[in-house]
Amino acid sequence: MVMKRRNLLKFLGVSTGTALLCQGTKGLSSPFRVAGQGNDTVTNIIKASHFLKFTPVKLPIPLTIENLNDEEQTSAYKSYEVVDDVVLPEGFTYDVIAQWGDKVGDSRFGYNNDYLSFIETKENEGFLTINFEYISGKTWKETYEKVIGKSLPFEDVKAIADQNGGTINGFELPQDDPLKAKIEAIAKEALIDQGIGVISLRKNEQGQWQRTYSEADRRITGLSGLEEGPYLKATGPGVKIFEKEKKLGYEDGLGSNIIGTFQNCAGGTTPWGTVLSAEENIQDQVPEPVMADGSSLDPSVTPFVFNEQYIDGRGNVFGLAGNKYGWMVEIDPTDKNDYGTKHTWLGRYRHEAVAFRAETGRKLAVYSGCDRRGGHLYKFVSDNNVTDPKDRKNSRLMESGMLYGAVFNSDGTGKWVALTSETPIDPVLPSTVQGGMVMLPNSDRQVGGMIKVTEDQNIITFKDKFKTLGDLYIGTPEEKQGAILIDAHFAGNAAGITCTARPEDTEIGEDGTLYVTFTSGTPGGDGGPDKGVFRGPDGEMNYEYGWVMKITEDKNDPAAMGFRWDILATGGEPAKGGMGFSNPDNLMFDNQGDLWMVTDMSTSGHNNEITDRVKDGEPVSTKSLVGIFGNNTLWYLPLHGDNKGMAFPFAIGPMEVEMTGPWLTEDQQTLFLAVQHPGEANGTRQNMTSEKREFSILTTSGNEFIQTRTVPLGSNWPGKQVNDPPRPAVIAIRPVKE
Repeated sequence: MVMKRRNLLKFLGVSTGTALLCQGTKGLSSPFRVAGQGNDTVTNIIKASHFLKFTPVKLPIPLTIENLNDEEQTSAYKSYEVVDDVVLPEGFTYDVIAQWGDKVGDSRFGYNNDYLSFIETKENEGFLTINFEYISGKTWKETYEKVIGKSLPFEDVKAIADQNGGTINGFELPQDDPLKAKIEAIAKEALIDQGIGVISLRKNEQGQWQRTYSEADRRITGLSGLEEGPYLKATGPGVKIFEKEKKLGYEDGLGSNIIGTFQNCAGGTTPWGTVLSAEENIQDQVPEPVMADGSSLDPSVTPFVFNEQYIDGRGNVFGLAGNKYGWMVEIDPTDKNDYGTKHTWLGRYRHEAVAFRAETGRKLAVYSGCDRRGGHLYKFVSDNNVTDPKDRKNSRLMESGMLYGAVFNSDGTGKWVALTSETPIDPVLPSTVQGGMVMLPNSDRQVGGMIKVTEDQNIITFKDKFKTLGDLYIGTPEEKQGAILIDAHFAGNAAGITCTARPEDTEIGEDGTLYVTFTSGTPGGDGGPDKGVFRGPDGEMNYEYGWVMKITEDKNDPAAMGFRWDILATGGEPAKGGMGFSNPDNLMFDNQGDLWMVTDMSTSGHNNEITDRVKDGEPVSTKSLVGIFGNNTLWYLPLHGDNKGMAFPFAIGPMEVEMTGPWLTEDQQTLFLAVQHPGEANGTRQNMTSEKREFSILTTSGNEFIQTRTVPLGSNWPGKQVNDPPRPAVIAIRPVKE
C-alpha cells in the first residue's frame, strides 16, 4: 500500500494546492527559539507566536519547497560544494560535547557514537547516555595512535592474517602464544570503543552544555566483566539456556553472567527513566546462528578478521558466547552501579531501536526492528498491566510476556504472530521476497545454525518435517521458549513473519500510533523485503530510498493482535514521487508532536558520481543513484500546521558520516546529535584535498541536467584543521544567542 506524496497530503488533511501555496509563502515551524529576522519568506527566519522558524539548508538536489522553476533550478544547482562540517541554518551553531578518546569515568569515550538519551535530573542538568556501535576498521587503525596516544601491533598481526586470507582463529591459539597476546591487545582496545557510555552535563549561562564529570559517569564496554567492572545480567527464558549444564554447543562457563555489550546502535528511553540500548550487528564479532537448544556455536565459527577495511571477529580470541549478544540492554543512567540487564523476552536479533507504549491499566507494549535486509518488526506484550507509566518497577514487566512478529498484508492490514512453541511452521516463500532467498533454521537440527533457501519446493519439504516452532528446538517447555527467543529471526522466518526493508527505528506518537522507518528496499545476502508491501512510488522493486510507515493497532490497544498500516513518507527524488531524502533512519518527536528524522545512506554511496541514468538500455538502479543526495542529513517532517505533509532539511553532516540519535531537551532549546564515522571511506583528509565530480540531476518536474560537484576526500571533522584526524563526536545544536 504505497502512498505517493499527493496521497500523503490527503492522508494528513492537506490539499495539494494548500501545500504548494505554503511552499512559496511560509517558513516552517520549529521548536527552537531563535531571533526573528527578515521577511516572511522561505529564505528567512521569522518568529510567529510560540512557533519559531528556520531556513532549510541547501541540499545537492532541488526540492519542491524552494518553489523554483526548471530554469532557476538548473542555474542554482549546476554547481555544488560539499562541506566537511555540520551545516546548519542561519541562526544556529553547535558545540562538541565529547569525542572519541575523551575521558569517561575510568575509561574513554568510545567510537561511532549512535543513540542518545538525555535524562534531566534538574533544570539544565542531567545524564547523557550514548551508544557506541562499531569501529570503522580502516580509519580507526589509521588514527588510533594519534588520538589515543599509544601504539598497537597492527603490522605484526596483519602480516599473519594476510597469509591466512585475512583471518586468524585466535580462540584456538595456545594461551602462551605471542600472536594470541597481540590479537587480544587489538581486540581489547576495539571492544573498549564499543558499548554504552554515561556522562553528566550542565548548561551554562551562555546556553552551552558542559561536562560535570560526576561519579556516575561510566563506560559499559564490550569487555565489561572480563577484567574489570561487573558482569551484565539477564532476565527471561534465555537465562535457562545460559545456565543449562549439558549444552549441544559452546559453553563459556559463566552461567547467566555476560561479558559486556557491543554493536550498540539505536535505542529507546522508557517513560520511567531507564534507557535501552540495541545490540545490532553482533554477527561481525560472534556467531549469530545457534544450536537447536539455543546454545552458541563455537567461537571458531567467527574468526578474528584483519584486513585493509575491517578489524572484526573480536569476540573470537576471548571465547565470547554468541547467544549472549543481540539483545536489548537496559540501564539506569543515574545509578553508578548499574552496568546493564539484557531482557531476553524482547528477543535476540539485530536490534535497531525500541519504542515503549506504557498506559495505565493496559499491557506494556515494546516495539523493535531487526535491521537486516529481510528483517522483521517485533512487538513484546507483557503479561501484567502498567499501573503507573513513571514507576521504575515497570522494568519488571519485561520479564514476563510474549514476543510477536508482524505479518503485513498488501491491503494495508496486518497481524501479530506469537513466537512460541505452539506456533505453526509456515515459512516465508523465497518467491515472495525480493532477491528470492529466505534463511531458515538448519533442517539438520544436530548441526544447528541456519540454511539459505531459494526454492519454494524446499519450503514444502521443511513444512513436512516440522509442524510447529517447538519441533525445531529441544529442551523443557521453558528451554524451548528461550531457544526460540535466542533464534528469533530464523524462527520468525519459519513462522511466516513478513520480511521487511531494514526497520531502523520505532517511535510512538501521542495518540499511540507507531511510526517505523524502513531504510532500504534493496535485497542482499541476508534476504530481501516482501514484494507485495515494499515498493517504490510507481511500484518499483528493489527501491533503495526507503519509507516511513504509520501503524495503528486495532481499537488502539497496545495488546491488539491486528493492525493497519500506511506509508507516511517515501524517500527518493521529488521528480519521481519521493520527498527529497534517501534511507530514513532514526526518528524523534518534538513537543509539538512533529517528527525529526536522520538519514542513513551507506558510506559507500556518498557522492558517488553518476552521469548516465541509463545503462545497456535500462534505467540504472535506485541504489546506483544514491550518490546524488550527497552527505547524510537531518530532516523536519511536520505532522501539524500549515506545512504538514512536507519535509524540510535542517542539517547536513560532514564527510562520510551518519548523523544519529537526535534528542531534544525538554525546553526544546538544544538538539543533541551523534556524528559517527567521519572519514570512514577515505580516512584523514590530507591537505584539504577535494575533487570535482559530475552528477545527472533532475529538476522537480523531471528535466535532466549535469551538476559539477566539489567533494572533499576524507574528513578532518570535528577539529577541522589541516590533517586533523576524523573523530566521532556528540554535538549540541543550539540557537545563537543575541
